[in-house]
Amino acid sequence: MKAATILDQILDPFAECLTPEAAERIVGYRVDDETRSRVEELADKASEGRLADDEREEYRELVDAFDMVAALKSRAREILSRAA
Repeated sequence: MKAATILDQILDPFAECLTPEAAERIVGYRVDDETRSRVEELADKASEGRLADDEREEYRELVDAFDMVAALKSRAREILSRAA
């Protein structure tokens, strides 16, 4: 099964539970400066091929989390557009 399909199966029922107010909060979410700085640091090291094993795992977890947040924001925007 494709990753997008699996993610849709997981997120779609969740998104249907969102109120417009909750959807607005999700769309407005921004990661804190400390986390953003850490991701940038790890991304630079990854580009240069200098990630240690533990950093590689941390970077992968952060990227996965950002992907999930992006998918949630997309669903929240859909809820808001339907409510408009």
